[in-house]
Amino acid sequence: MGVRITPVNGQPVHSSHLFEMQATSAETNVASIASYLGLPVKVLTTFVKGSPIAKFIKSNLKSRHMDYEGPEVAQGDPWGYRHQFNIADSGYGSRGPRVQNDRSGEVGRTLNVKDFDLERIFGEEGVQIVHLSGLIAALSPETSAFCLEIARAAKKHGTRISFDLNYRASFWKGRAEELRKNFTEIASVADILIGNEEDFQLCFGIEGPEAGGQGIEAEIEGFKGLISNVKKSFPNASVFATTLRQVVSTNEHLWGAVMLAGNEWQIIEPRKINVLDRIGGGDGFVGGLLYGILKGWEAEKWPQFGWATGALATTFLTDYAQPADEEMVWSIWEGNARVKR
Repeated sequence: MGVRITPVNGQPVHSSHLFEMQATSAETNVASIASYLGLPVKVLTTFVKGSPIAKFIKSNLKSRHMDYEGPEVAQGDPWGYRHQFNIADSGYGSRGPRVQNDRSGEVGRTLNVKDFDLERIFGEEGVQIVHLSGLIAALSPETSAFCLEIARAAKKHGTRISFDLNYRASFWKGRAEELRKNFTEIASVADILIGNEEDFQLCFGIEGPEAGGQGIEAEIEGFKGLISNVKKSFPNASVFATTLRQVVSTNEHLWGAVMLAGNEWQIIEPRKINVLDRIGGGDGFVGGLLYGILKGWEAEKWPQFGWATGALATTFLTDYAQPADEEMVWSIWEGNARVKR
């Protein structure tokens, strides 16, 4: 967990004096869909002992109806541990958003499975789905081991595993062989794999077919061909998904999705959405997809709900969507933006 500071009114960072601060992480962005819609959510994380930022994060998680647990790590000297800062503007019109990640001394790099009772969490409390992000899995050797042990415990207790690859070149620098091995083990036991073409190619070296043209139809066919290859490497997974995004301007995107569940493809061709802040849209999609799976809906509805929760997330200044109820989400899918009285 960390915080994001954002200039107000869509202004760029370098010319701003006023900033809003929020608690954020890819995993909690995903989990917010389920928590706001009434399902129980627990976050496994770590905090800096005595830090006002840690207190801010804890209060935020509670306000999002999330439980949490994790150790408190002493800051040490002034150059010791802290929660990461994400400094990002929203962009506007023809000016795209810019993001600066400041992760020096990040306490999340100390995540250690020894600090958690996995037998209690998975065996006694019960977990239906555990969601892992490649951002955490690649953060440090300790977090890689942490994610591996989480996946092993989940597999042992019959918990479904969702793994969003989230490849970041800067995280993999100098560790490619180690991380490919770890990511491969996690993916081999995962039930749900999320990632785009670059994620699958750079994490696992799996190539798709030769490009057969340009445009969205070629992009969809290319992803379908890639996933067919991925499925051969990771036959345990039953769901594969990605979002499709074309940027018209900062505030207007074409938004779509592709999902393979079993042997059935679900394709959502890109449709226009209006964007207030794009950060968190992909996580919102994953959150809606997982919510549909948890609710036991037919597979066709999973990416539809995910498409809508992803679109919803881009209308919030927070990195996560805050759906009031399922009706709000389905209204977005149906394109019904009328006043609700």
